[in-house]
Amino acid sequence: MSTDTRTATAARVVDASKVYGAGETAVRALDHVTVEFPAGRFTAIMGPSGSGKSTLMHCVAGLDTLTSGQAFVGGVDLGACSDRELTLLRRDRIGFVFQAFNLLPTLTVAENIELPLALAGRAGDQQWIDGVIGAVALGDRLGHRPTELSGGQQQRVAVARALATRPEIVFADEPTGNLDTHAEAEVLTFLRRAVDELGQSIVMVTHDPVAASYADSALFLVDGRIVERLEQPTQERVLGALGRLQGEAVDHA
Repeated sequence: MSTDTRTATAARVVDASKVYGAGETAVRALDHVTVEFPAGRFTAIMGPSGSGKSTLMHCVAGLDTLTSGQAFVGGVDLGACSDRELTLLRRDRIGFVFQAFNLLPTLTVAENIELPLALAGRAGDQQWIDGVIGAVALGDRLGHRPTELSGGQQQRVAVARALATRPEIVFADEPTGNLDTHAEAEVLTFLRRAVDELGQSIVMVTHDPVAASYADSALFLVDGRIVERLEQPTQERVLGALGRLQGEAVDHA
């Protein structure tokens, strides 16, 4: 896939803060975070519960707004967009994958994959869609309904649907959280192939060191701040980083 028209950074936040509530009950979910998510790369975001990892993803994906700072997808400043512009941006330039597959049970696999294009009222790039279907390895299931698929197959369909519009970036929030070990490997292998073979940019929130080991880099958040970044993470290195961060949290308690 040619990425000549795309920026080297698929998304980024600059001095991003997010505060929920006010006064004594205020919670600072993000604390002056600046980070870039490179195009054509697979980035994992990790951290303990309440560390701000999902908030970071939601803000950079345009699903939530920052209290202060800026969020960009490509060269677009999300804070400068109207509600309609944000809706179109999320529809046309961003893909989303969540724990729940969110497939429509009455539609076939092929229809579910092409649903975002149908809702947008436009034809997709058939060569691209064929490539996605080839990468997801479900060519023999295109006429099946979701109930005829395993959990791993359903999530692979959900990922293929997120890729169908050829988005600039895909955000995945715990995409393997509801899957067994075999199905998890299926989905993570497909995400890895989407980056390597289709040139996709993926940002994944996960708590799982195995899932993070499929990424090109792993970011670690604690108390709304990025405290560490691992390049080429392995399961062992991720576990080591999590252990260090947990030890530091105990020391500071």
